[in-house]
Amino acid sequence: MLSDSARRLNRQDYKTLSLAALGGALEFYDFIIFVFFAAVIGDLFFPPDIPDWLRQVQTFAIFAAGYLARPLGGIIMAHFGDSKGRKKMFSLSILLMALPTLAMGLLPGYATLGIAAPILLLLLRMLQGAAVGGEVPGAWVFVAEHVPVKRIGFACGTLTAGLTAGILLGSVVATLINKGFGPQGIVEGGWRIPFLLGGVFGLVAMYLRRWLKETPIFIELEARKALAAELPLKAVVVNHRKEIAVCMLLTWLLSAGVVVVILMTPTWLQKVYNIPTAQALQANSLATIALIVGCICAGLAADRFGASKTFIFGSLLLAACSWIFYRTVGTHPELLFACYALVGLSVGVVGAVPYVMVRSFPAEVRFTGISFSYNVAYAIFGGLTPIFVTLIMAVTPLAPAYYVLALSVIGLLLGIYLKRDFAHRDVIGQADSYS
Repeated sequence: MLSDSARRLNRQDYKTLSLAALGGALEFYDFIIFVFFAAVIGDLFFPPDIPDWLRQVQTFAIFAAGYLARPLGGIIMAHFGDSKGRKKMFSLSILLMALPTLAMGLLPGYATLGIAAPILLLLLRMLQGAAVGGEVPGAWVFVAEHVPVKRIGFACGTLTAGLTAGILLGSVVATLINKGFGPQGIVEGGWRIPFLLGGVFGLVAMYLRRWLKETPIFIELEARKALAAELPLKAVVVNHRKEIAVCMLLTWLLSAGVVVVILMTPTWLQKVYNIPTAQALQANSLATIALIVGCICAGLAADRFGASKTFIFGSLLLAACSWIFYRTVGTHPELLFACYALVGLSVGVVGAVPYVMVRSFPAEVRFTGISFSYNVAYAIFGGLTPIFVTLIMAVTPLAPAYYVLALSVIGLLLGIYLKRDFAHRDVIGQADSYS
């Protein structure tokens, strides 16, 4: 395998990467589509006589339940991924996402089922969370263990771009549904279409994944009987605390960067600078496309220059671009599209995050190590970031700018740390350096 480490990607590698990215995009679409129709779901699945604020709280609590279910689902699926095989869990994760999404599209509302409607909706949302908790780490591990060592960055960056494309797809579908059906048509059943589409596409993606092969790394571990002798989670927590800390900080950079710049900024633009909704959303779509490109560029940079230099340069670029964007968009609205696209591109440094993660843990506990670090950190930082930024906005309207600057500092410090102090194992299992 050492002689294979520098080869170019072959046809099978591209097939594996394409199917993984497609499945990841559809799975993220299924997970995120809920938020685009949260208002109508709240009206249909909760009692009509409760206050609007309580209905909104309950609706978003169900949305948040998906995030809270991620760590448990991810850890369980990672356990079996490390002990029974990557491919089995990789296929199971998309099935666990497709079926609940399809069921959401068919689920009767409160008028038909009463209190059972929101309860069933909550259970389906938790299944979605468990599925995405296993999908993201599983996808990173799966592609990293298939491609040559010198192409891991590109593969993981492309896969992360695919996940981001799922968010963009959800936004596009929601826009088309709103334009095509109108408010009344959406209430009467139009809201179900995105969920039904997501469920069907997910089942198709699962069928296509049956053509994928188990990773060579896992096959080798199984043949040598070198799978984890103890509970994988125990081995990770006891023996890899430093790696867990680094991966959790990287997840903070990834999750909070996307949440603030991509998910929260359109609302910020409307509230702070009265930018029209349509214009803010158009600029956001452009920034998301730039983020997709940025993820791939960051992966290529990690392969070419190493993770340390990628994070140092990428974090400095993120700090500069985000500060320029948040400081100038109010006084120079004509620069909205260009500056937002630039900051979206700079957030793409997160495309190098999985490159570090897959090389942080030995193969026998890799899935569990990534899943535990990523999902626990994502549940914490992904959930608390909107609340924290909103609280800071009571003090200064530039709260998103300061928060992204803080993330940039974290990325910069991590880049320096990876260069000087953090030894790791690559996918073949040999010691190497992040430089």
